[in-house]
Amino acid sequence: MTRRDVFELFLLSAFWGISFLLIKWAGHDFPPVWVAFLRSVFGALVLVAALRLGRDARPPRSAWPVLVLVAALNNAFPWLMFAIGEQTVSSNVASILNATTPLFTLLIAWGLRDAQLHARMGLGVLLGLAGVAVTVLGGMQGGQASAVGVAVILMASLSYGVGGVLAKRTTAGLKPISVATSQLTLSALLLLPFAAFGPHPAEVSVRAWGAVAVLGVVGSGLAYLVFYRLLARVSPTQTTAVTYLLPIWGLFWGALAGEPITGLSLLGVAVILSGLVLMNARRPAPRPAPLQT
Repeated sequence: MTRRDVFELFLLSAFWGISFLLIKWAGHDFPPVWVAFLRSVFGALVLVAALRLGRDARPPRSAWPVLVLVAALNNAFPWLMFAIGEQTVSSNVASILNATTPLFTLLIAWGLRDAQLHARMGLGVLLGLAGVAVTVLGGMQGGQASAVGVAVILMASLSYGVGGVLAKRTTAGLKPISVATSQLTLSALLLLPFAAFGPHPAEVSVRAWGAVAVLGVVGSGLAYLVFYRLLARVSPTQTTAVTYLLPIWGLFWGALAGEPITGLSLLGVAVILSGLVLMNARRPAPRPAPLQT
């Protein structure tokens, strides 16, 4: 990876890492469905503008039914679940729980026979799950998480895993920017009825408006643009390195916002990251058999 690649990877992790705190701030005044809806709207506006400037084609009509499902699993549902979960879970604990997405993705791909699960990867999954347990314990002991909130956020991570596997299977051959634009646009349309006919925000502070705007424009729209630019130059395995940085950024932004961080939460991050490293480590090549003479 070049210095530019490393910088963009770092930038992407910062964009996504601050999203958990922005969700928390936006959720102070906006109902959860409005947080997810406005995030989709602001992100879609950025990507629609980028799509038109780049004169990229929209996906064919035949792809739209699958894209609706991908948008529901990768955007609308998990973004709503994070907004609900962070009503009773701190942003730093939410960022750590989000690191379970690769664990779910691997298990789902393995169940569908899209991936092989060898001993080292299996150990990585177990370590990751142990790290989640430690994180949850630390969050609940420190008053930073409720059992219901944790369960809701884990549902979001599971949805990311299912959506990622589905997207890999069904969107091959489509331009990433057109897929991302379609996802966020469809996510906004899926959430629109629930926002329109559900509870509406009463008094909204400037901080909440700023949080949801930055969440959509930076944490969704610009983040997708950086991600796909990076993906065009480096391998998917290298881009997954952003997963290792998100919990660290989540803890950093949460600490700046005054959220307490427990020792168990830090231990949970270390255990989860250790599991992810094991999952992504390359298997040693088999030694060649000795020549028979």
